[in-house]
Amino acid sequence: MPVIKLTAPKGALTKQGRESVQRDLAAVLLRWEGAPDTDFFRAQAWSYLDELPEGAQTTAAEDEPRFLVQVTVPEGALSEQRRQGLVQDATEVVLEAAGLAQDQALRVWVLVNEQPDGTWGAGGSIIRYADLVALAKNDAGKGRADA
Repeated sequence: MPVIKLTAPKGALTKQGRESVQRDLAAVLLRWEGAPDTDFFRAQAWSYLDELPEGAQTTAAEDEPRFLVQVTVPEGALSEQRRQGLVQDATEVVLEAAGLAQDQALRVWVLVNEQPDGTWGAGGSIIRYADLVALAKNDAGKGRADA
């Protein structure tokens, strides 16, 4: 299942942004991964916020805050188009959470890591991408039947 982590300097996010950024990033990740919008899949999209202490992040040129979004998904879960959409939307979520304008987009970097099949485990078992696809199809079908 997908994992998304935002690393940001403490105080770089607005109050509202700090309260919503994790769920917003998780929702973006699920949407671009193509997972069904169900309680089960939302519960599997883990989102972390790692706030760095003052002075722990800088560049060689300036001290303006930078933001790193690290995404881990099963290999094969994202096409080139889906990766591009994920990067674009995650960047917009972070800019909004920090109260920054679009012209500050280069302060947000998104790294997409694809976990090789057979190297992802949960609940004491190896989870393969094919297992997740089957589960998503089954879960999506249940949602339509209940509607």
